[in-house]
Amino acid sequence: MAALPLSPAEIEALRDQLPDWNLVNGKLHRQFQFADFSAAFAFMVRVALLAEQLGHHPEWSNVWNRVTIELTTHDTGGLSSLDRDLALAINRLLAMPT
Repeated sequence: MAALPLSPAEIEALRDQLPDWNLVNGKLHRQFQFADFSAAFAFMVRVALLAEQLGHHPEWSNVWNRVTIELTTHDTGGLSSLDRDLALAINRLLAMPT
């Protein structure tokens, strides 16, 4: 899937499309909290499968029950359609029953 850079207007629209995500240092940023490490790690596995499907991989970290994800596209030097698509897919993943 080709990464198309987001225009300033498209980046501004992310605030409405992805209200739980923030723009931090030019990246889409979100922190998730789960019941425990196992639940956090299970979430990371599910996100990893989504990322592989899109061919776009997050910058992320995990500390016990917390997962922090940052999305940016290095090839385009900023936010791209892939960042938006992956964030939307992660949101849909969270809405699905486990």
